[in-house]
Amino acid sequence: MNQSVFPLRFILFSALTFSLVFTACRSKKNIEKSRHQNHSEKSSKKIISKYADEMEVSKSKIKNKKLYEFIDDWEGTKYEFGGLDKRGIDCSGLVYLLYQEVYHEKVPRTTGGQVQSIKRKYEDHLKEGDLVFFDYDGKKFSHVGVYLQNGYYVHASTSKGVMVAKLHDPYTYKYFSRCGSVKKK
Repeated sequence: MNQSVFPLRFILFSALTFSLVFTACRSKKNIEKSRHQNHSEKSSKKIISKYADEMEVSKSKIKNKKLYEFIDDWEGTKYEFGGLDKRGIDCSGLVYLLYQEVYHEKVPRTTGGQVQSIKRKYEDHLKEGDLVFFDYDGKKFSHVGVYLQNGYYVHASTSKGVMVAKLHDPYTYKYFSRCGSVKKK
């Protein structure tokens, strides 16, 4: 009788130990995953709140989280003509990367190519993701940005780097020349 009880106890003990070990590992992974999701959600809410305040809109108006996370990630990156990374980026490079990462679409790399890729529209019909062009230093379409909402756009400023700005800023608006949505291919 004693010999038959031993294997049964051993089997039960082994099964219990096995289930505790693997359940504990799974719950630890779930807890870590949950922590990461909570951090991402908090971070995302912070970003939404930041840009809602900056653009003077309600948080509910910010629907494209990926766009504002992209902007937040790049904001402050210094301007560098021809640059395409965090060490420095130019205006058309910012648009080029933004369209790839946020909208999963390809646009030309240069401002000249980007202006050719849009369907023109009136300023009062601008929607989030539309391109806005400026003529600086007497050069047509020498600067580009991406319209956000409520009169704001994101661009790579030569003096301040990647930033969100008001389209009707007295200094920059006088150079505003064209806008439109990227044509679907």
